[in-house]
Amino acid sequence: MRENRLPRIPDSAGCSTSRLQQLKLIAASRVSAARTTSRQQVTDIVRVTVDDEVDTRTFRAIVDDVAPDKLR
Repeated sequence: MRENRLPRIPDSAGCSTSRLQQLKLIAASRVSAARTTSRQQVTDIVRVTVDDEVDTRTFRAIVDDVAPDKLR
């Protein structure tokens, strides 16, 4: 079976801005659809979405960006 994943992006020094934006939008959609009630749920969804494609700082930034206002 063929994998449906996009190619892995390099660390933030060479990150594709469009790929980061794509990951952020996907994560935001998933968080919204799941109607998360805790920050841990948001973190778990983002972790599955980015799948080790970004560094820790970028991961945290995505979690902060996609977390609903009530969970920030």
